[in-house]
Amino acid sequence: LFADLIHKYSPRADRPLVKVNCGAIPDSLVEAELFGYEKGAFTGAQAKGKAGYFEVAEGGTLFLDEIAELPLPIQATLLRAIEDLQIRPVGSEQLVPLNLRIMAASNRRLADEVAAGRFRKDLYFRLQVVELSLPPLRDHKADIPALVQHFMEQLAPALGVAPLQISEQE
Repeated sequence: LFADLIHKYSPRADRPLVKVNCGAIPDSLVEAELFGYEKGAFTGAQAKGKAGYFEVAEGGTLFLDEIAELPLPIQATLLRAIEDLQIRPVGSEQLVPLNLRIMAASNRRLADEVAAGRFRKDLYFRLQVVELSLPPLRDHKADIPALVQHFMEQLAPALGVAPLQISEQE
């Protein structure tokens, strides 16, 4: 919901919001799904190739849910894409420039995953521009409207928009 709200009230709202559940993509297909592929890149690939989630989100927002589930080698490729603002689809010689916002979420504390060696420290710090830690809402349902208002006011200046008033119906 926060990803939806941040995107909806951002200057990128007229561009796509692409949500990816990283834990639902088989390890063998993660790179092709994220970065796309050229025709004939691998057995079983679509004959004409396929745009990856990064390309589909161009100009908009890419939300990587359950990012802690990505294999370490893909984390390295993701870090390179974020740092260079470009990707190379599987089987391609061409680099594709990127212009998008990346948001990530995990049900695990990424700092703990870094300490355990399961998540790249450099990727963690590259992604950690603004961190929102959300305890389970089941523990404080009455706080939901106040929490939404608080985070909208906190994020509005960074997004370049005026703070919004959120009603309980929204």
